[in-house]
Amino acid sequence: MKSKIDQISKEITSLKASTIDEVEKLRIKYLGKKGIISDLFKEFRELEPDLKREVGAHLNLLKKTVTETIDTLKENIEKSSGNQKKVNIDLSLQEPSFNFGTRHPISLVKRELLEIFKKIGFSIYEGPEIEDDWHVFSALNFPEEHPARDMQDTFFIEKNPDVLLRTHTSSVQVRSMENEKLPIRVVCPGRVFRNEAISARAHCIFHQIEGLYIDKNVSFADLKQTLLFFAQEMFGKETKIRLRPSYFPFTEPSAEMDVSCNLCGGKGCSVCKYTGWLEVLGCGMVDPNVLEFNGIDSKKYSGYAFGMGLERIAMLKYQVKDLRLYFENDTRFLEQFTNY
Repeated sequence: MKSKIDQISKEITSLKASTIDEVEKLRIKYLGKKGIISDLFKEFRELEPDLKREVGAHLNLLKKTVTETIDTLKENIEKSSGNQKKVNIDLSLQEPSFNFGTRHPISLVKRELLEIFKKIGFSIYEGPEIEDDWHVFSALNFPEEHPARDMQDTFFIEKNPDVLLRTHTSSVQVRSMENEKLPIRVVCPGRVFRNEAISARAHCIFHQIEGLYIDKNVSFADLKQTLLFFAQEMFGKETKIRLRPSYFPFTEPSAEMDVSCNLCGGKGCSVCKYTGWLEVLGCGMVDPNVLEFNGIDSKKYSGYAFGMGLERIAMLKYQVKDLRLYFENDTRFLEQFTNY
């Protein structure tokens, strides 16, 4: 058997091929399942145990040499054939065009809102999406029995101690009161989470921007003027607002704000349900308890807060009627915002 191995080793040194097909035939001849090397390994299994060690080393070396030789032949042929290919490029052709993406409508609305509030002195303040009970509920005057603390309304990561996905960006307002010096004038954009069924009008993930202003002698009139400025910058100079009494645990008094429908001019249409008004946000004066919880003297300082959903504003601005479109990443939907 050793003489067979030596004979094949000599053959290998003189192997030649001029095409890839010839190389493949050589590979099958020597390395195929029914090839020469395979037959030698079958003979090797029948050898006496004391011979296997010596012959095995030669046999493995032969297989390695055959493999390397065939790989070298193939590589040389591929290189030579590649060098013979003619380069056929028309340098006068125009370069291919690329379709650039566009900003998401939520990003567009967020950027526009932040620019509006920057004009009147608000700074941007952000915080974590995973929060604790204090920043999301307790520091904002939520009573222990409030339904928002239940599992069916909130995504809890750990119920004891309470660790959860924030349900509003008011938690960021709490952090600003903890860490910033007075006066405070911030807007807090971010993603929030609520345990709701997904439909055309609701989603378990959405985005908010909330505002907070705390200083001496801040009044409801200041809040109203700020919101009127926002509405007219966002929806047009002819936009009117109205404030309706409401309830939030962290503001007192509280209100819902509507804007005049910019489609019908307040006359009534299907979008505004023929009322002439569209609800856009909640607002109110910061409850004195919230100020005290966060180490601010409510006898010296007062403040207002407001919050709105970005999806809601985008729906009104771009007439999008299904919230799910914002999350599906359908390029046909996104391409509609190329000009914005």
